[in-house]
Amino acid sequence: MTEVNARATVGQAAGRGQVVAWGFWDWGSSAFNAVILTFVFSVYLTKKVGENLPGWISPSAWLGVALALAGLVVAVTAPVAGQWFDAAAKRKRALAVLTALCIGSMTLMFFVHDNYHYLWLGLALLAFGSAFFELAGVPYNAMLRQVSTPATVGRVSGFGWAMGYFGGIFLLLICYFGFISGDGDNRGLLGIPTDDGLNIRLVAIVAAVWFAAFALPVLFAVPELPRTDADPGAAEAGFFASYAILWRDLRELWRTDQRTLGFLVASAVFRDGLAGVFTFGAVLAVRVYDIADADVLLFGIAANVVAALGAIVASRFDDRSGPKRVIVVSLVAMVICGVILLFVSGPLMFWIFGLLLTIFVGPAQSAARSFLARLAPPGREGQLFGLYTTTGRAVSFLAPAFFALFVVLFDSDRAGIIGIILVLAVGLVALLPIASPEPTEVVGTPAAGPEDRLS
Repeated sequence: MTEVNARATVGQAAGRGQVVAWGFWDWGSSAFNAVILTFVFSVYLTKKVGENLPGWISPSAWLGVALALAGLVVAVTAPVAGQWFDAAAKRKRALAVLTALCIGSMTLMFFVHDNYHYLWLGLALLAFGSAFFELAGVPYNAMLRQVSTPATVGRVSGFGWAMGYFGGIFLLLICYFGFISGDGDNRGLLGIPTDDGLNIRLVAIVAAVWFAAFALPVLFAVPELPRTDADPGAAEAGFFASYAILWRDLRELWRTDQRTLGFLVASAVFRDGLAGVFTFGAVLAVRVYDIADADVLLFGIAANVVAALGAIVASRFDDRSGPKRVIVVSLVAMVICGVILLFVSGPLMFWIFGLLLTIFVGPAQSAARSFLARLAPPGREGQLFGLYTTTGRAVSFLAPAFFALFVVLFDSDRAGIIGIILVLAVGLVALLPIASPEPTEVVGTPAAGPEDRLS
């Protein structure tokens, strides 16, 4: 790979406009994360659609099973995705296709009626959407190096996460006031009937349109990188042969950079715990802490505000002190808050300690992304973020499975918190011996660069 191409991969030619366009994908993706997966559609599935489900397994447990299966599917397909996106120079095309598939799954959720017979359709669409969304994150995260410099990668990553959270706030406000607020048979300012879950089904359509609109800027503003030979053979390899290349690359990492390999494993565990916090948070709010269905969205808005502010503030420490310190502090604080939530009851306690917990989710997510971006060799960002997704999805059944296991063992949705705490704690322990990259360290690039992007 030429020196010019290497520099292009670390944002030497990127401007503020490209940073903003890149961040808009995070803004738009909040439609899936905040509305579909966390605060609206998943609650609708477990609370309304599955309310009269026969059998002894609760809808919450089935939700955990569906998301665990989705994680296993991604673990099979993601190992070869990132390396091919890099080698074939198709990061942007892959981002467009996978985003479109996720949006398609969201659109079909309109047909999930308020009847337990439709629970399986809803769970299937949620699982497919989750898989496509996770795979789309591979080329998207690889672009971080195209729109940042070694001195600003933490702030740009934090900006992206904050855009996602603030996007979630705006969309949740639209959904709450337009379709959900109020009592009776007609909800929201638009007076949408609640019969057969129509108001929530329309929310899924609104979320799909939102994601589609804000996913477009990055596809026009950030250029596709030229093909390189940074990962020989990856572009021409077939599906099964790609796994041989993956194994070769893993052996190379073991010989030359065990820090990266160790971080991939540790981050896979704690990131699954972070995902579990938001995935099951709204379900717990309704079923355990007696939060009203409509008030779940208000909590979601507050949670997104504090998570966004946490990501923005912590990104400064990321660039100054390194990402590991940010992650460790965040995980310790989350474990403490989770333990407290096990023993408290009522809406007020959930508001207090739930928000204290979510303020640390954004910093941990953003710092994990910048940690790996600093270590990825130029031209192989997609491969490393492919492995990032692969390792994450390979264990992505942990939080859903442990949540479901403790719910079933103790016959209590509250007990599912124990499973999430365990996953976070194991990830923390695995991270502790791994050396943090220096604040301005990016493999193969100089520490200096343009400072006009979010500085």
